Amino acid sequence: MSLVYPRPSPGEVPARPSSAIPLLGLAWLHFLNDGAANFLPGILPAILLTLHAGAASASGIMATLLIGQGLQPFAGWVSDRLGGKALAILGVSGTSLGLVLVGQSTHLPTLLAALALIGISNAIFHPQSLALARSLAHKGHGAVMSVFLVGGELGRGLYPLIASLAVARFGTSGLWVVAVPALFSIPLVALLVPPLSPRPAHATPLQWRRHARPAAALIAYVSLRSFVLYALVTFLPILWDHAGGSLVGGASLITVMLIVGVVGNVGGGLAADRFGRPVVLVGSALLTAILVAAYLVSSGWVLWVLLGLLGIAVFSALPVSVLVGQDIFPENRSLGSGLALGLGNSLGALLLLGFGAAASALGVHAALWTLPPVALACAFLAARLSMAHR
Repeated sequence: MSLVYPRPSPGEVPARPSSAIPLLGLAWLHFLNDGAANFLPGILPAILLTLHAGAASASGIMATLLIGQGLQPFAGWVSDRLGGKALAILGVSGTSLGLVLVGQSTHLPTLLAALALIGISNAIFHPQSLALARSLAHKGHGAVMSVFLVGGELGRGLYPLIASLAVARFGTSGLWVVAVPALFSIPLVALLVPPLSPRPAHATPLQWRRHARPAAALIAYVSLRSFVLYALVTFLPILWDHAGGSLVGGASLITVMLIVGVVGNVGGGLAADRFGRPVVLVGSALLTAILVAAYLVSSGWVLWVLLGLLGIAVFSALPVSVLVGQDIFPENRSLGSGLALGLGNSLGALLLLGFGAAASALGVHAALWTLPPVALACAFLAARLSMAHR
């Protein structure tokens, strides 16, 4: 299965001189949204202890949070027809509200409902915000997308640690403190971001037959990549907890991987602009396989170094896969973003359910050894991608 990367449309609107401010505002919204949507691994051991649940339950709880991302293609389709920026604002508001509700949940059904709200809101946020970010690009789409995605990765990296500190100090009911910055920021940033124009009624219709094969290849790649990432962020803190480590220490593992991974976000976009997208995708997958295996046979301070390198490897592919999805569907870029992120991530969450069963049967450490072969499968898929776009 091969994938050809279409070149960006020459008709895209160039950025105004002031576009840096809206871009930073969007990156901040991305920080707030992805932080509220990804804090759970940092406090998951505490939740499992409260619920008297095991490793298999961790997969189910995380899947409830993540599977809603499968709605991103539909959200992208709606976004392109509505234009504006309301869906992005609604999405980050919903994830922040869900964060508060998780802290107030004392039973599994209410917890799952709050997590489902976060997942759906996260799906609503991303397609329109990604299209908004790309609309601000004058040239070098990879660099602009990297700036936007850095905000999200910082949120993903810091919020598990921040949430674990809040829970260690106040209990889960104190999670509302973590949502306070969003309360003040969302209205202000909403004023800075220019709206998208709606997709014209006479615009080129979606060419599903033409896009089916490249879209399938991309979705397969993103699904496996997301599965590897989800398994790591879910079970590394649990592995740490089983070894006698603290809640905050386990959350710090995720923080190191995701915060250092910001280097990969920026570097991946810049490298794709210079060397081509397939090079970045293949290299990301190969390095991920090597580094996961190295982590599983290491101990001590080396673990932290390997986690940082692993974050760089995993997240270097993120801006590239988003751009590929947008370029596969040039007539509906929000839909392309939704497919590249949402549908692939949702399928990765479904695979996580099976991983939870393996972790329960084999043990967490043994189950994690399935991840390097999966990363190699990602490299194989990426190697099949066309080198036509550079």
